[in-house]
Amino acid sequence: MNIKISDVANLPSQFGDFKVQAFKQGQKEHLVISAKELAEVPIVRVHSECLTGDAIGSLKCDCREQLEYGLKMAEETGGMVIYLRQEGRNIGLLNKINAYALQDKGLDTIEANHQLGFAADERTYEAVTFILNHYNIKKIKLLTNNPDKINSISGVEIVERIPIIMTPNEHNAGYLDVKRDAMGHLL
Repeated sequence: MNIKISDVANLPSQFGDFKVQAFKQGQKEHLVISAKELAEVPIVRVHSECLTGDAIGSLKCDCREQLEYGLKMAEETGGMVIYLRQEGRNIGLLNKINAYALQDKGLDTIEANHQLGFAADERTYEAVTFILNHYNIKKIKLLTNNPDKINSISGVEIVERIPIIMTPNEHNAGYLDVKRDAMGHLL
């Protein structure tokens, strides 16, 4: 796998003082945000980019809450967030907005992806294995509700799955129901 790696830089944030490092895989630039001192078995949040949720605060999803929780856990426990540039479950921003428009017409998140010619979830996780190997991490506690992440991350032992418990709102309750009922998320 041909991945370019940046230097490590310090990043003070509202969630704590972190180290950051970028990993360029093809045209995608992923980011690792880690505690200054990693635990022997760190808590790791693998988070796929969600511009509308992460940056704008969209209430249609729970992405921002998951990212913020992951950053807090990383700071408190010596963990890391691996921020994958896989917008809209890896269909891209333009297609994600088109999927939102279809959802406005009554389709659920999976039906909208299918209508646009995509699988329910197009994400891949091979970069995660590369990144964890780069940090010589052999065991992790995975902060996720997504069983596909558990099954897709290879080359490292997942010793524990730590759930992310979020309270649904009126805008994302149906979306979370679909994630649980149709995608098998452990909500």
